[in-house]
Amino acid sequence: MQPIKVIIIGAAGRDFHNFNVFYRNNPAYKVAAFTAAQIPDIAGRKYPASLAGELYPEGIPIYAQDELESLIKKYDADECVFAYSDVTYQSVMGLSAKVNAAGADFKLMGHKHTMLKSVKPVIAVGAIRTGCGKSQTSRRIIDILHASNLKVIAIRHPMPYGDLEAQKVQRFAALDDLTKHKCTIEEMEEYEPHIAAGNVIYAGVDYEAILRAAESDPNGCDVILWDGGNNDFSFYKPDLMITVVDPHRPGHELNYYPGEVTMRVADVVVINKIDSADFDNIQIVRQNIEKANPKAKVVDAASTISVDKPELIKGKRVLVVEDGPTLTHGEMKIGAGVVAARRYGAAEMIDPRPFAVGKLAETFKIYPEVGKVLPAMGYGEQQIKDLAATIERSDCDAVVIATPIDLQRVINIKKPCAKVGYNLQEIGHPSMEDVMADFIKRAKGSSSDDDVADFECKTE
Repeated sequence: MQPIKVIIIGAAGRDFHNFNVFYRNNPAYKVAAFTAAQIPDIAGRKYPASLAGELYPEGIPIYAQDELESLIKKYDADECVFAYSDVTYQSVMGLSAKVNAAGADFKLMGHKHTMLKSVKPVIAVGAIRTGCGKSQTSRRIIDILHASNLKVIAIRHPMPYGDLEAQKVQRFAALDDLTKHKCTIEEMEEYEPHIAAGNVIYAGVDYEAILRAAESDPNGCDVILWDGGNNDFSFYKPDLMITVVDPHRPGHELNYYPGEVTMRVADVVVINKIDSADFDNIQIVRQNIEKANPKAKVVDAASTISVDKPELIKGKRVLVVEDGPTLTHGEMKIGAGVVAARRYGAAEMIDPRPFAVGKLAETFKIYPEVGKVLPAMGYGEQQIKDLAATIERSDCDAVVIATPIDLQRVINIKKPCAKVGYNLQEIGHPSMEDVMADFIKRAKGSSSDDDVADFECKTE
């Protein structure tokens, strides 16, 4: 029989993972191509032969998603596998219609064929949308695990925007590692907070190789923490699944793929940002959790805001800089910077659009709904230069930086800057300690002796 001809529709993350764990050494299938969306400058590259395996000695070409229909005809594709995240159901099924009309089957892969099993206990953190507060939730979880004397290794959802071969397995334990691995701003935003807290974090392309390296990390490893990206579900089989939802975007938990999956498989659902959301919207989210996953434990939480120099905000005209993906494909209108500007009495939040240059100007054209906030886009060197130029041109008294990293470390900002921090704070009970208590008890038991199998059998 001839192998089934496949095109994987992705964005340099889930697509590569699905290939690695299901298709790479599977002679029943022939992956003809990947397509790329969401992330700039990915199309036109190849998934290298060194990662693709013996069945693909020439590697696999990567095309722009816009070419999908012609690619189906070019390669006579039998099926197209959708493999990226944070998209509406309307968008997913619209793409399905194009695939079916071009003659191919449309496929979504679940966790049965894509989740890897660790020999260590695993906590996975996901969300129903980008920008819900996964990172602050992960930091809170790590603090609790450290307080129980458990050594945690974090593994981050992939963001391989550079040399894929060089990025097969990446380990970050010091800020110098960010330079060593030529990280973009988007990557630094995810890795730097872990490093600053003294944690080790892994990422890359080949997530089985990454998992095995993390399990045997030289610093020791008692627990693996999966730090999810966008609203994707975990690459690893979790022993405790925690999903974060956002009452600033009520209803999105039932309308975006694969965010609803992460909510339905959750053991714990965290309703974040209760301190800044409308009561009615909180209730909508609460009711949707009850409909989709009535067995989940629900933790109420605030995203607490801190500002290092509040005097630079009060009464001033400020430029608010927020996390890029949260504002763009995450469609978030209010981030920590906006909350801080309002809470600390800014006279005005200036509109950055008249001052935007280059790729930042293009970003505002592609995502006009972003509005009067500057997304810290930094997928490549040119975007970083354009971000710096846009900030410099902006007519403001001060810059409110609400990115997860210290942007001033990456960009020379000559204007006065106020840095915004944000952390997860539970409200009432159950708290994160409450919902993690049983996991910690079992994890400490498995780390105290050599019986990893004992932990596995208890969690089946």
